[in-house]
Amino acid sequence: QVQLVESGGGLVQAGGSLKLSCTASGRTFSETALGWFRQAPGKEREFVAAVSRGGELWYADSVKDRFTISRDNAKKTLYLQMNSLKPEDTGVYYCAKTPRIAYYASKDYLASQKVYDTWGQGTQVTVSS
Repeated sequence: QVQLVESGGGLVQAGGSLKLSCTASGRTFSETALGWFRQAPGKEREFVAAVSRGGELWYADSVKDRFTISRDNAKKTLYLQMNSLKPEDTGVYYCAKTPRIAYYASKDYLASQKVYDTWGQGTQVTVSS
């Protein structure tokens, strides 16, 4: 059974940076799309960024130009580089994986939590003002 394990969260001041990692077990990592989602206190979980099987990158408008998603299929690891962090970026960050998927998928498709079948346990990111 595939598992996802996030790391790299922590406490940072506004304007700072953090890099999250998500390492997967299993054999199908390279044949899937991957995403990052976050949940702020009292709010629903929301889309942050995704990378398709073919390498297309998609971002929520709120993080575009500040966050960078990337994947290393050889290491079975997904990354999220977060720069210029703001207090509103605070929350629990989750990585997620789809089942085997076509090479390319639209932003609307990959922004939906329903297309992901495996989730990590989450890592806390706190940005102080």
